[in-house]
Amino acid sequence: MKIAIFDYKTTRTNPIGSCHHRMIESLCRDHEFTVFATEFDNPDPTRIRFVRVIVPKRPLAVLFIAYHIVAPICFFWNWLKRRERFDLIQMVESNCFVGRDVDYVQFVHRRFLRQWWPLVKGKGLRSHLRFLDHWVHARFEPWVYAGARVIVVPSKGTAREVSEEYPSVASKVRVLHNPVDLAKYSRPVDFDRVGTRGKLRINPEDVLMVFAALGHFERKGLPLIMEAMKQLRRPELKLIVVGGERDLVETYRERTHGMELDGQIQFLGMQSDIRPHLYAADAFVFPSSYEAFSLVTLQAAAAGLPSIVTPLNGVEEFTIDGKNGLIIERSDAGVRAGIERFLSLTPDQRVLMGRSARQDVSVFAADIFDQKWRDLYAEMGTRNR
Repeated sequence: MKIAIFDYKTTRTNPIGSCHHRMIESLCRDHEFTVFATEFDNPDPTRIRFVRVIVPKRPLAVLFIAYHIVAPICFFWNWLKRRERFDLIQMVESNCFVGRDVDYVQFVHRRFLRQWWPLVKGKGLRSHLRFLDHWVHARFEPWVYAGARVIVVPSKGTAREVSEEYPSVASKVRVLHNPVDLAKYSRPVDFDRVGTRGKLRINPEDVLMVFAALGHFERKGLPLIMEAMKQLRRPELKLIVVGGERDLVETYRERTHGMELDGQIQFLGMQSDIRPHLYAADAFVFPSSYEAFSLVTLQAAAAGLPSIVTPLNGVEEFTIDGKNGLIIERSDAGVRAGIERFLSLTPDQRVLMGRSARQDVSVFAADIFDQKWRDLYAEMGTRNR
């Protein structure tokens, strides 16, 4: 089939875009893909066409509106030049209105605004811009979902949310778990863990946690971790924060200084490869309020790390409390208790928990993801005949 993909950033480093990227790379010998995106790491230009959609990338609300305007123009221009008709058009959430055969939903914005936004909204201009982005998405969700032939979601929890918020589309929802590349995230035998920790000024006896997010630190629970560390007063407890734009990182550095946690928390900013930081750590900590599918938690598990995590969508299908991680309540007391519980474990118990995480996460292997997309496209191709 000829398939058009509409996704802002179809890159290996973008949480949502990386899933599309994996699928396109794996299936490009079975189907002809054309990707309409602002950024695309094209893995095979001889088989995959990239149509660049040139729009402002920040703030996200402006990106959303501009993409809605420019992407259809790019689509029409592509048709004028090539007279190309697509057998299937696929998009992410409510990000485009050019056909809606498959809607790949990674976030239910109306549910998030109603249930979680009042608890995590934060302050300042950034908070207002984030609200605007979620609000605009939420306004278009009913119309987009109603028009889609199939709604693909990454977890049972997200399927439940879509069905509860929009009961009329429940029959269209399919669960297709996001992939974890087990081989990619497996720690190499010769990895210099001691040396890597030394470069981060982490002593052998320290307990190192890692938190990773591109942004939205409030929603993902970083303030709760910082408050727990302040209350615990355990100097051997360390945290590295991976991700975040420069202005966001600076804001949190100042906050860390005000809490007198400079010696315990390091901000590494955006990293092209998170794996060395996962390999160097003892635990992944992620008390997020809302995720459609917490891919980074499963990547940490694939790296052999136990997680201290809230019962998020996707996580609830994988994490067994006390076996491959610790399930915590999303509150100051809950995060503090979870970290204390992890600190009470022996080093051998932590390693065993990480091994269990590595073993149990195999149900989300990338080859299973690839095959489920093949099956879906085969089914939809049969319908089109």
